[in-house]
Amino acid sequence: MSQNHEIAAFFRDGLLDWFRRHKRDLPWRSESDPYRIWVSEIMLQQTRVDTVIPYYERFIRQYPTLDALADAPEEEVLKAWEGLGYYSRARNLLAGVREVKELYGGVVPDSREEISSLKGIGPYTAGAILSIAYNKPEPAVDGNVMRVLARFFLIEDDIAKPRTRIAMEDLVRGMMPAGSAGDFNQALMELGALVCTPKAPHCLTCPVMEKCQGRIAGRELKLPVKKKAKPSRIEYRAAALIEGTGENRGRILVRRRPDSGLLAGMWELPHVEVGADEWADEALWSARLAEGLRGHGIALEAVERLRDETHVFSHIRWEMRVMRCRGEIGFAAGGAGEGDDDSAGPDKRPAGFGEAGADAVAGWIEYRWLSPREFGQFAFPKVFLRILGGYRQSAVSPGFPEG
Repeated sequence: MSQNHEIAAFFRDGLLDWFRRHKRDLPWRSESDPYRIWVSEIMLQQTRVDTVIPYYERFIRQYPTLDALADAPEEEVLKAWEGLGYYSRARNLLAGVREVKELYGGVVPDSREEISSLKGIGPYTAGAILSIAYNKPEPAVDGNVMRVLARFFLIEDDIAKPRTRIAMEDLVRGMMPAGSAGDFNQALMELGALVCTPKAPHCLTCPVMEKCQGRIAGRELKLPVKKKAKPSRIEYRAAALIEGTGENRGRILVRRRPDSGLLAGMWELPHVEVGADEWADEALWSARLAEGLRGHGIALEAVERLRDETHVFSHIRWEMRVMRCRGEIGFAAGGAGEGDDDSAGPDKRPAGFGEAGADAVAGWIEYRWLSPREFGQFAFPKVFLRILGGYRQSAVSPGFPEG
């Protein structure tokens, strides 16, 4: 990827001049605090700037310093992150700031080796923090930047390959202007976000259009080269919005996901995976739902089908159908997981099981009955917020949270 020095200098100087005259006024751009830059960069992964701004502002009001975040309970942090998605980002951020507090006295390290050792910080985030907060000449190469470089320098290597990213980092490092590392990295990101966009680049407004090698070769719409990712795996899921009866009247049954894996530690409506052949037949998937939850000691009475929802993760797509139900929870034979209280069995219930608002342990999953006012205390994935929001707006469900 060795490039003509004249073209590289034209690219660097034109980009810096354009950025300093036209950069967006974003809340984190007035900051040099490495903690706040770290928060912004993690939030911006896989998420649009317009979406991030209000989340960032609320998050920083709640956790204005690294120590404030490091001392916060995970459940509270996940609630503050609720709706942004990709919740592993929040958990990794929390783990990372706790490492900084423990190992570095609350000061974000300014060396690539040390900062890269922190939980959740990869090459891009390390480069962004080091260059923007500390003005270190370190590259920050993400998808936007790789697209810009591939087009301008006519790079036809597959950007999905690690060696291509490493070569592009070397290219950026070689062009890094003395004393302006942060501005240069942000200029690359800004051009990719606003001008050199994926499907319809705005070449006529590009400050470096004149010497763009991809445009000159007529290849700008074919670059960058990237091997197609495997399509998302589809999972069909039947969910139950379970209204309590008796002492739990006015409450909804929710459960907490395990502490590891997808959506770790978050709360959700009970649901089960069903087969593709069961999906089209309401009698089949609702029976499968009742059967699956019966194993956790939950007895369902179906009331009505509520809605369908689709939720896309990076590698999985959930197709979800929701049944409004009434239900009771009790301890069923075989419901206890390994290591549970020996006294629990077919005719006994663990302490606190089934009490209004109390924890209920069925197998290894924690269940709770929640009233409308309690929903604001727990973090839910966006798909369940949408379901609960629709339920709240219905005539039968005043007071529940909006999606």
